[in-house]
This record gives sequence, structure tokens and C-alpha cells, in this order.
Amino acid sequence: MEHQRDADESPAASCDLRVGGMDCPSCAESIKASLRGLEGIQDVQVDVLGGWVRVRYAEGKLARGDIAGAITRVGFPVVDGEVRRASFIVEGMDCAEEVRQIEDKLGRLPGVTNLQFDLLNRRLSVEGAITSAEIKRALRGVGLTARPEGEDAKPSRFWQRRGRLVLMGISGLFLSGGLALEWAGVGGIFSIPLFALSTLAGAWYIAPRAYRAARNLTLDMNFLMMVSAVGASVIGEWAEGASVVFLFSLAQVLETYSMDRARNAIKALMDLSPTEATVRRDGEEMTIPAADVAVGEIIVIRPGQKIPLDGKVVAGRSAVNQAPITGESLPVGKEPGSEVFAGSINEQGLLEVRVTKLVADTTLARIIHAVEEAQASRAPSQSFVDRFSRIYTPAVVAFAVLVLLLPPLLGFGPWSVWFYRALAMLVIACPCALVISTPVSLVSGLAGAARSGILIKGGLHLENAGKITAMAFDKTGTLTYGRPAVTDVMSLGSIEDAEILRLAASIEQGSEHPLARAILEKAKADGLPLAPAADFEALVGRGVRARIQGGDYYLGNERLCLERGVCTPQSEEALDRFAREGKTAVLLASANEPLGIIAIADIVRPEARQSIEALRSIGIRHVIMLTGDNAGTARAVGERLGIEDVRAELLPEGKVGVIRELEERGERVAFVGDGVNDAPALARATLGLAMGAAGTDVALETADIALMADDLSKLPLAIGLSRRTLRIIKVNILFSLAIKAVFIVMALTGLATLWMAVAADMGASLVVVANGLRALRVPDTAGHPA
Repeated sequence: MEHQRDADESPAASCDLRVGGMDCPSCAESIKASLRGLEGIQDVQVDVLGGWVRVRYAEGKLARGDIAGAITRVGFPVVDGEVRRASFIVEGMDCAEEVRQIEDKLGRLPGVTNLQFDLLNRRLSVEGAITSAEIKRALRGVGLTARPEGEDAKPSRFWQRRGRLVLMGISGLFLSGGLALEWAGVGGIFSIPLFALSTLAGAWYIAPRAYRAARNLTLDMNFLMMVSAVGASVIGEWAEGASVVFLFSLAQVLETYSMDRARNAIKALMDLSPTEATVRRDGEEMTIPAADVAVGEIIVIRPGQKIPLDGKVVAGRSAVNQAPITGESLPVGKEPGSEVFAGSINEQGLLEVRVTKLVADTTLARIIHAVEEAQASRAPSQSFVDRFSRIYTPAVVAFAVLVLLLPPLLGFGPWSVWFYRALAMLVIACPCALVISTPVSLVSGLAGAARSGILIKGGLHLENAGKITAMAFDKTGTLTYGRPAVTDVMSLGSIEDAEILRLAASIEQGSEHPLARAILEKAKADGLPLAPAADFEALVGRGVRARIQGGDYYLGNERLCLERGVCTPQSEEALDRFAREGKTAVLLASANEPLGIIAIADIVRPEARQSIEALRSIGIRHVIMLTGDNAGTARAVGERLGIEDVRAELLPEGKVGVIRELEERGERVAFVGDGVNDAPALARATLGLAMGAAGTDVALETADIALMADDLSKLPLAIGLSRRTLRIIKVNILFSLAIKAVFIVMALTGLATLWMAVAADMGASLVVVANGLRALRVPDTAGHPA
């Protein structure tokens, strides 16, 4: 044990760190020597064999990160305790300025390895060797308070909730009184006190932040506004100074309200799932928190109730509104064996459901988690804006200093004139409208998409979706249902179509062949009674034979027909026609004549053609179908859907090759698949989209955009919403930059007053937030608001 120095009266704290690379006593001495240089160290213990370092230190003088940093500096990695992740809700983190202050404050602390911000949800994630207490203390240093995510917020008092609004109102009243006296011609000594009181009330929340920004050497908008207001008062422009503070405090109140609207979009998703569930235990029903229900338990959902957890129906039949999860407009029938999702609404009968996922793992929980992660990710446009704003503010402040100094020194006017113009430049240096223009639009777009059953995994993918020029579709399971079904029943003689189907199903009963299942499902759907079949015989490569009600019947392909010598010109023509249409034809024959033909195919989705036409109408230039199926079937499906570019008989790597070929021609390619078999193509494309993701975890993980419903009509909606959001972002950025450019020129020429600059700057912030919130509205397939 090493005694380093007596700490003052600070309370003692200790930490244990697992340190790698220690293999001899000299390693321990190096670590001890490094730690001796830190003020506040009390004791150090080094366990070389165990790889541990235990440190006792004076709390308040040192942080865990300081200790980890001192160990790391002498070449020993802190492998345990160094990388931990904690998330906090930061009250008052409403603007990029607060984000920048937190980055400057926390980013300098030793041991902090990564910071992530979700501005709209006020979430801060910290990775590194630093305790929660140290994080909170650092945030208090910039005037912000934090609580661990998941911890209930303390009930807020009236002043905490309404204090800013009240003081803004008081500031406005004093300002109005002062201006009234000015206009009445009795200003001067009577109006100045009112303007001073207006400034004091308006600056009550602004001034402390400005002071902390100055102390931390950061140029945030609070500091710039206070400099402008104080400067105006110094040169006798009391009304201007009070106007600056009042307008700025008004803008902050309105901006907070607007941002809360965007936050509520995600909160609405979280509120979809009920917090309690009615569970059946030991034959009795009891209501308990949904989080306490275990997988395998039976929950009871009555008509009108929301389903609290994912599961499978074990008893009861009902219609369930799945719109909150999949975006489907009509209720979906549920029966024993059907899957149900948390957050959907039971509309009719009582359902008993066996729980398949815990509350944290439900499809709804995964959607919310994915949307929250998407909010925290930075889109290209957002990264550009952040980089630009970091250069813009210092550059404009430096330019304001030059405006203050150079013209008077060169004899172009008095100091007071250029001092005033420099103050106006400081107001314009605030980049708030520009910085907030992108995230509020992106989050609104993500939330609007999630409401419609479209899960977009981040701003990058939303922007990519807005730039897509080519759409490649997997055929089976995407353009088609992915399972064989009877499409035609054709009698070749006097027997009715229903009897043809009944005899074929009677022969195939008990078979597990996909074509046999299609025939049996059609017969069951039509309510046809099956006859017992005897002497069943499989004819390899041709079909089957069986005896039904005393007669021999054959069911098989064209080869069987030729071998039996029962083909006729009529049957040959029908078989050829079905082959051209991409259908598999099964012929039913007696011992001496053909009786009928059943055509089977993978059914094309009814909405597929209309969806493809809608995609073309919103600017998708090239639509292509990729499939491993045979060329004849692929061409038939392509013709039915109006797709000219059809690539058939492709292995998974062949699909990747086609996508690469399109991208080399300059296309931005989206690939639409099932999220399971198409993983290579989904990963290679500019944008990967998976359908029917509500029931598959794989699709939720692999795709960039997951369509929760098994519905192709959501595709044009997803692309239209993305393009509309992208347009909103571009308009916001251009508008913000244009306002800045105009007022820089106006301030330089003396046409802009201080209050005009504040009104323009804060007004621009409110305009871009309001415009960004338009992305919450779901567009139609043409990309226009519905």
C-alpha cells in the first residue's frame, strides 16, 4: 500500500480497475508513480497477478476517469471499468448549443470514450470510465441537470414548469410599458427603468447560461444574445437591448413547445402498448404489470382491449386492428394458431393468447428501439450542418470584431455606428435555425413512417430512400405470395370443374407435396367432400394413381398423359397455354381419357402491378425482377406486372452481381426481398427493404427499411415519404442559410436593427421546426400530403 498525501477534508471514494499488461513489479511501480502525480490520491494497491488496481482518493478533487487516464498514459490499458455505457435524460437540452457545451465539457474528461446525443428525446449516452455522479457534476457545470434513463422524473413545481413563460410575459409587459412611454414622448428617465426591468426578467434564465458559456470559453447563443443586449444598453439603446432579450426568451418558449410536439410523436408509439395484462394462473385471472408476465403464460384479452404482449392465439376468434404495428387499414381475423402483436387492438371476441416474447422483446418494443437508435444516428445532411455550424459561428464572430474595428479606424464612420452593427452581427452568428433544421425533420419523418407500419432504421437510410432511381424485386414471396395455389380448374369433358377438383384432392389426401397441398387447400376452401382412395401408387417423375369409388384415376404431368396415350388436341393446347403463363399444369385422367386440368402457380400479389406503377410515377426509372425460378415462369410474372427487365435462374451471388451492374451504370438501387434468403442482396444494395417484418426478427435486423405488413402498397408510401422529408430538409437548410446571408448584408449596411436580427434569427428557428413537423403527415403514393 502506498500513502500518497493527506487529502483535505474532502470525503474519500474508492474504485477498482482491471488493468491489462501488468506482468512484473516494475509495472506496478510505473502505475503508482503515474498516480502519485494526481492531487487527491490517498492510497493505491496494485495486484499484479490478479490484474487489479485499487485506488482511494478524495472525492471532488479527482474522477474515476482521471485515474484511468493516468494508468493509460503509462501504457497499461484499463480493460474493465473503462468502457461502460450509461444513458441520461438531460433537462434543458433543447438545442445544438447545449450539445456543443456538453461535448466540450464531458469530452475533455479523461476516460470518456464516446458521447451520443438524441436531442429530441433529451437523451445523452456516455461511454467510458466515469461514474454517474461525475457526469451529473460535469453537466451541472454547464447549467444542466440529468437523471439516469428509466428513473422517474421528480414532480416538477409550478415555477420549474412555467417559470420561463411567466418571466417572458413579465419582460414583455415592461417592454410594452417602456415603448408606450417612448411613443407618448415621456421616455428617458421614465422608460429606461422599465426597459431595464424587461431585460432583467427576460435574461433571468439566459444570463446564467451566458456566464457558464463564457467561463467554458464557448460561443453559444445565450452568450451572444447577452453581449448584444448589454452592448445596446451601454450605447444608450435600452429599448433595443430589452427587445433582444424579450424576443429571444419568447423564441425559446415557442421552440420548446414545437420540439415537444416532435418528442410526442415518439412518445405516442411508446403509449401504444398497455402496461398491465390479465394473466391466467392456477385457473384464476389476475391483472399484473405486463413486465411481470413470463413467456408461455396465458393472457386474456377482451373485446376493445389492447394486446399487451406478442403471442399466439390458443382459444377464441376475433378481428384485431394491427394498424399501429403493420399499418394495415382493415382488421385481421385471428383464430387458434394466429400470431398477435403487442399494441394491436382486439375488436370483437375474447382471445386467450400464449405469450411468446417478454415485454422488452415484443415487435413494438423493437420498433421503438429501432426508431430511437435511428434518431441518434446522424444523416449525411445533419453531419454537414454540424460541421458547417462549427465553422460558421466563430467566423461570423470574428467578422463582427473586424466590423467593429476596421471601418472606424479607416475613417468610415463613428465607433458607435459600427459598434451597433457589430452587435447585430453577433445576433446573426447564432446557428440555431440551421442546426435544428435537419434533426426535427428526420425524426418527424421517422415517426410518421413508423405510424404507417414502415420502420426506417436511420436518417442515412431515409435520405437514401429519397434518392433511389432503380428498384430490384425478388420474385418469390415479394411480388408473389411465395406458395403454390390453384389458379384454374378446366374440364375437358362432361365432368364439372368441382368434380375434377374433388377427385384430384381425393387422390392427393395425405400427401405433403407442395402441389398436392395447393389442391387440397382449394378443395377445402370450396367445401368439397373427399372420397376415400385405395391402391395408391406413386409414378416416379410422372404423377400418382389411385382407385376411387371403383374407378382408376391418374393425376400427373404431360409425360404421364403421353405414356397413357390419353392426350387430345384440346388437352395439348391447354397444357401449352398454361406453360406460357408460367403455371404448372396437372392433368387428371381415367384409364382411357383425359378428364380435366388443374393449373397451379405462385399467385402474384393483387397490389403488385399498381404499386410498381406508383413507383414509376414518383420517379423510379428502372424496375427489375430477380429470381432463381425458371425463365418461362419469370417472364410470365414479369408480363403480368409490366416489368420488362427480368433476370431468371439466379443464385444469391447472381442477384448481387446484377445490383453491382446497375450501380456501376450510375443507378441508386433499392432491393426488396424477404429479409431471410436475400441477405447478400439486401446488404449490397444502396437500400435494402424487407416485407412482412412484423413476424420475423431477421427482417427487422437485416433491412434498412422494414415494411411491417406483407403489403407491397407500402413501398411507394415509404419512398414518397422519404422524398418528401428530404425536400423538407433541403428547404430548411436553404431557408436558414438565406436568412443568415440576407441579414449579414443588412447588418453590414446598417439596415438591420438588433430586434430585427433577433426576430429573423428566432423566427427562422420556429419556421424550420414547424416545416419539419410537416413530415409527420403521411403522404400519398405520389409523395404529397394525404
